[in-house]
Amino acid sequence: MSPSGWTLEYALRFGFKATNNEAEWEALIVGLTIAKHLEVQRIEASGDSQLVVSLASGEHEAREDSMAKYLSHFQSLKSAFEVLRVLKVSRAENARADQLSKLATAEELEKNQTVLVDYLDRPTIFEVDVMDIDIPEEPNWMTPFINWLRNGILPEDSAEARKLMYRANKFRLQDGILYKRSFSFPWLRCLTPLEADYALRKVHEGVCGNHTGGRTLSHKLLR
Repeated sequence: MSPSGWTLEYALRFGFKATNNEAEWEALIVGLTIAKHLEVQRIEASGDSQLVVSLASGEHEAREDSMAKYLSHFQSLKSAFEVLRVLKVSRAENARADQLSKLATAEELEKNQTVLVDYLDRPTIFEVDVMDIDIPEEPNWMTPFINWLRNGILPEDSAEARKLMYRANKFRLQDGILYKRSFSFPWLRCLTPLEADYALRKVHEGVCGNHTGGRTLSHKLLR
C-alpha cells in the first residue's frame, strides 16, 4: 500500500513444492521486484515467518543452502532501495496476505478480478547450467523502441522516426525489459513473439485454469 492509500494486490501460484519459509521468501522477492520496477525508494515489508524476517533483518545467518540463496537474492534487491525494512507481524495481522495465498483454484481467482496473479514454474533461486553461446535475437516489434530508448537510434525514414518518438512516450526500458504504460495497471511487460506464444500456450493448457473463452483468456494474460 502506498502512502496515499493505493493498493496493489498480488497473488502467487507455485508450480513447485515450497515450504512455508520458501513461500514467504518468494512472496517477498517478487514484491520487492515489483516495487523496484515501480521505482519505489522507501518500502516496508512484513511477514509472519520469524526465520525469513530475522534473516532479512540481519539478525541471524542462513544455515540451510536454500535459505542462503534466498538471502543472497534478497540482498541484491535491497540495494535498489533507499530504505527497506522487513517487519515481523502475527498471522492475524497478516490476514489479507494469508487470504491471497489461499486463492488456489481458477474458480476462486475468477471471483477476484482486482487481484493480479502470477505463476512461478520454478523457484526464483533456481540455477541452471547454460552454455555461453551468444545467439542474437531476431528483430521484432519491440526492437525499434529498445534501440531508441537504450541507444537513441531512430529509423532512417523521418516519418517513421517521428511516429516512433511519439509512441515511445508510452514505453520505458527498465533493467533491459520493455514496459508499456496502461490505464488498468501501472506498467505492462512487453513480450517477444516467442514469449507471447509461450504465455498463450501456458494459459490455454491450464496454468491459470481450465479451458476459457477469449475475453477471460485476455484478462489472465494481463495478469
